[in-house]
Amino acid sequence: MHTAIPAPSFRLPRPGGLALTVLIAVAAFGIHALPHMGAVSPAILATVIGMVLAHTLHIPASAEAGISFASRTLLRGAVVLLGLQVSVAQIAAVGVTGFAIGAAGLFTSFMVIRALGCWLGVEARLAELIAAGTSICGASAVAAVNTVTEAADEDVAYAIAMVTLFGTAAMLVYPLAAPWLGEHRFGLWAGASIHEVAQVVGATAGAGPQAQQTGAVAKLSRILLLAPLVMGLSLWRRAGKTQAGGKMVGVPLFVLGFLALVAVNSLMPVPAGVKTASGQVSAFLLAMALGGMGLKTHLRAVTARGWKPIALAAAGAVFISLFTLGLIVALT
Repeated sequence: MHTAIPAPSFRLPRPGGLALTVLIAVAAFGIHALPHMGAVSPAILATVIGMVLAHTLHIPASAEAGISFASRTLLRGAVVLLGLQVSVAQIAAVGVTGFAIGAAGLFTSFMVIRALGCWLGVEARLAELIAAGTSICGASAVAAVNTVTEAADEDVAYAIAMVTLFGTAAMLVYPLAAPWLGEHRFGLWAGASIHEVAQVVGATAGAGPQAQQTGAVAKLSRILLLAPLVMGLSLWRRAGKTQAGGKMVGVPLFVLGFLALVAVNSLMPVPAGVKTASGQVSAFLLAMALGGMGLKTHLRAVTARGWKPIALAAAGAVFISLFTLGLIVALT
């Protein structure tokens, strides 16, 4: 007699929690559109709004499924769609030297920040998220890397707070060096070292059109490296778990989806309207995801981290800034 195997089932999330993340994302985009708020990304604003609501509203248990769906499944969708904003042609636009500088700054900074975090005694997962946000592309990198790191939501919120603080500081301070570096070098430096895309745009806005274009392309080339970094982290963890006799962790499917869309964008003409729409959907899904994480974050857990993670984030921001500047002065 054979025992029947039940068919796998997929249960849609309860609408209440998902609807709440939609409202948070709408509010974040509304605030982002206000005067003087353009340099703060909707993803960061959504995180803050979610944290505020977590401390002012009673979030019912019935909303948990929808919030988790937004902060995990929709996050992966946001990263996949980001692939249509990046192409191999952008690497050619910034030049081999420019791309090499961005790549060297990214991977060196990531490893140095992680090692410094270990030396300071910062919890390893939090240090990894701070390293990702500083070295790659801010809040979106923190969220993407956390699909492999699997840190607490409070750690994600903390790392995003550090991205906001030191990325904004860089946006305000960097323009002082623009006259000395010239437009091309300054744009390359901003794109290779400042945390968020919006912060790069803000830093290069007054430095001239060449600085703006070079900064944007250098930043997008840096985002392209998000996929190999997440893939490398996943494979490294898989090797570690295999040796320890634990469950193997494969390459995340959303990373392969991201790379597939990068390939599509590189090999065939994608209509500008499709690129624009995919970028807007990606940004909205990311805001929903981080809003959901904010809803599960409590300030007590964030402030309990002490001064060491702040020192790590500050040191990381200074390191990637000086390291990439040194490479730019020496090689361009």
